[in-house]
Amino acid sequence: MSRMISLREAETLAVAALEAVGVPRWEAEVTARALIDAERDGLASHGLSRLPFYLAQARSGKVVADAQARVEVAGSVIRVDARHGLAFPAIARGVERAIPLARELGLVAVAIGGSHHFGVAGAPVERLAREGLVAMAFSNAPSAMAPWGGKRPLYGTNPIAFATPRRGTDPLVIDLSLSKVARGKVMLAKKAGEPIPEGWALDIEGRPTTDPDAAIAGSMVPAGDAKGASLALMVELLTAGLTGSHFGFQASSFFEPEGEAPSVGHLMLAFDPAHFSDGYLEHIEALFQAMLEQEGVRLPGTRRHALRRERGESLELPEAVVDELRAYAVSRV
Repeated sequence: MSRMISLREAETLAVAALEAVGVPRWEAEVTARALIDAERDGLASHGLSRLPFYLAQARSGKVVADAQARVEVAGSVIRVDARHGLAFPAIARGVERAIPLARELGLVAVAIGGSHHFGVAGAPVERLAREGLVAMAFSNAPSAMAPWGGKRPLYGTNPIAFATPRRGTDPLVIDLSLSKVARGKVMLAKKAGEPIPEGWALDIEGRPTTDPDAAIAGSMVPAGDAKGASLALMVELLTAGLTGSHFGFQASSFFEPEGEAPSVGHLMLAFDPAHFSDGYLEHIEALFQAMLEQEGVRLPGTRRHALRRERGESLELPEAVVDELRAYAVSRV
């Protein structure tokens, strides 16, 4: 069963639930908006269904509820220590410092360590693109994929995202997981008591499975097989490696309420195209136009922008999620 809820009501409810477990107001608002934006963009696996997991971890101490991200700037590198809190406030702090610095220097890196679930990887790069910057983002995650040829998961599903501004229209946004599907979709299937499609995951013996429990115990299938596994390794090094955070095989679950902090890493890059060449926005439209001349082609990010407009000021959420958030909202640590 599901119910319609206004964006305002959803944000109020999510903020109240986060504050109830000790998250400060600004950090709660940033987190709530990120999850609601995911819902609006049709990305329910990264939306408000994630919040009960965050809340349980904040209550147990696995997530440091009152953590406030610490930012240091050294040349073109912005270092953000999430301090084992939720990722979204740390991401927001990094992005707000990156915008003016990228305009000044042409290229900056935001390295975030000691962090948690990155959420929709396309969100921060879209934010940067709306400020006229070309952006990339990478994050590692708790282990879910084995090295190619192996059986034991070592890498996370490790999203990669890219966005570029366009003149007079929404940014182009590329957002992909390095597994064939995001692991959150397996968790949604488990919660709904439904099987998963064949080809998504392998059991602990490396055999294809449609059982979400077997998939969670086993490993996700990498997108592009060996190529996807190699890219996942690259992301581990760019994120956990550069920030001194946990690699996927060292990170605790984003879903289990107890244990040590996941302490994963993220890396974002922001480029000001004006520092590289003249007429960037006009030049890239030639490629997009050539793409769109072919029947059936659409630019990446088009669907999420359309859904955002269609959904307007309301969301359809599972009743179980709404009820769980309300239970947290009226409680206290």
